[in-house]
Amino acid sequence: MGRRGRIMPGKYRLKLLIALIAAQALFLVGIASSSYAAGRLGQEIRIRTAPVDPRDVMYGDYIVLSYDISRLDKSLWREGGDIPKRGETVYVLLKQSAANGGIYEAAGAFRSKPAAGSGEAVLKGRVDYSFDNRIRVRYGLEKYYVAEHQGKELEKKAGAMIAVVAVAPWGQTVLERLEEGR
Repeated sequence: MGRRGRIMPGKYRLKLLIALIAAQALFLVGIASSSYAAGRLGQEIRIRTAPVDPRDVMYGDYIVLSYDISRLDKSLWREGGDIPKRGETVYVLLKQSAANGGIYEAAGAFRSKPAAGSGEAVLKGRVDYSFDNRIRVRYGLEKYYVAEHQGKELEKKAGAMIAVVAVAPWGQTVLERLEEGR
């Protein structure tokens, strides 16, 4: 009788099952440790916010954040050709401004990741829209969960808050906390 009709031996099936479970566990540990490592090893930057307050039934209160670096002028586009269209990936080079209390500000936008020097960081984003010489970029840092009933209070401080973001060397970003603006 050929191999087609044979059933896998029990030991082989058990080893395969253990390998699949171990692979899933390693994947989950990798995701969790990646965020942890980004927070610990990443460069800390501060950017200005402008929050709005919604509520999530499953997760509770959160604020939707908008950043000064989310609204870019066309003059910051450093690539040839047209400005990027909705859905395109862009890299925004940020420079620390000594005149602005150490806040990072947009210095350029690129299709490919530029090198960052001292006092600089690069955030990866996706174009939300581009219209009338403006480019609106989302970084994945726009939602910040807060303790219940704190969202309205934070909403009142719109535009006067600083987001502290860790930017890992491999590009991952983590919104660590919000601070009172200076």
